[in-house]
Amino acid sequence: MKQILGRSVWAFLAVGCLVLVSHGHGAESEKPPANAVVPDSVQAGGEAESIVQVGNLVYAGVRSSRCFSDHFLVRAEKETAISTSRRFHAVKLASEELYDFPMVIMTGEGAFTLPESERQALRRYVERGGFLLASAGCSSEEWNHSFREEMSAIFPKSPLAALEMDHPIFHTVYDIDELKGWHADPRPIEGVSIGGRIGVLFSNDGLNDTKHTQGCCCCGGNEITNAEAINVNILAYSLTY
Repeated sequence: MKQILGRSVWAFLAVGCLVLVSHGHGAESEKPPANAVVPDSVQAGGEAESIVQVGNLVYAGVRSSRCFSDHFLVRAEKETAISTSRRFHAVKLASEELYDFPMVIMTGEGAFTLPESERQALRRYVERGGFLLASAGCSSEEWNHSFREEMSAIFPKSPLAALEMDHPIFHTVYDIDELKGWHADPRPIEGVSIGGRIGVLFSNDGLNDTKHTQGCCCCGGNEITNAEAINVNILAYSLTY
């Protein structure tokens, strides 16, 4: 079983190349962890190890995160020194390939239940350094309820807790002082803290940025309108903490 993920990320950090150029934040995060792994030449998505790949989870059997825009990957590459694949790569939650992605996306609508094998896989992934970004499609309350139930089962000692706007997640690349919603003020973004870092980030209201997707819409939900910038920050945080 792999112990660390995002080998390309730590390779960048080791040579000081992960410079967040939009603002001066995150400088002290350039040091790689002691157990950083030497990168191979090609990773799971078929791209060079120097490219940061983000996974699109296939979970609860056949569910996938269809309506979540990957446009923030393009923006991150333009405005920081992070080289991204510019698209998500599908990865099954219970697969060994999960460990090749430093960050994965999970979204959807309606109720769901994870099988025990996927619960265990997600727990190991986060505890070993992985980062999960979860956001309900169209502010689906059924999906939100199911996700909260799953987090309670997977991380019973680390409950979801609201993040204040001074949290580093909101100040890695852009300084974000407020969440903006389509119809009302969005509810606070919440996180699961593992070993002093956020390993799971969850938004009741959509971080999906559907204006940059095809065949998807917010459909009456209170989507967060500054989601793209927030997601760039989240990506930077997932790579440097």
